[in-house]
Amino acid sequence: MEVTKGFTLAEQLQQDTIKVGDFSLSSLLLMNDQRYPWFILVPRVPGIEEIYQLSAQDQQQLWWEVSYISEKLKDIFAADKMNIAALGNKVRQLHIHIIARQQSDDAWPEPVWGKLPAKAYEPEAVEALKARLHTVFTTYLTYATEC
Repeated sequence: MEVTKGFTLAEQLQQDTIKVGDFSLSSLLLMNDQRYPWFILVPRVPGIEEIYQLSAQDQQQLWWEVSYISEKLKDIFAADKMNIAALGNKVRQLHIHIIARQQSDDAWPEPVWGKLPAKAYEPEAVEALKARLHTVFTTYLTYATEC
């Protein structure tokens, strides 16, 4: 893994998300919008904007983390469809959106970004969600203790 000490999370991601914890390569963030189970995975490698800029080993690890998280979130949230995207038009730092979609969600079937204003989580809801995730991710995720 090429995770280095020079990594800094992009300012917009710091503002919009809540850190859940760290996998070996990436940090798992929760988008602060209770309308959707919306997570963001950010490889902790400085200066990376595109997947192909990662080493071959880190690319494999990133896709393992994306697949693992997606499968578990689909089960946890009984998702009808998993949306996975790496856009980077507004935030250049490489980050992968992983969203557990349900046909009953507020934006279905459209994309979630920009559809409706975010509804921030209450601190108790964040802690409850972290506890829910802990049962599934405990083997691979180092949990963040701050909200």
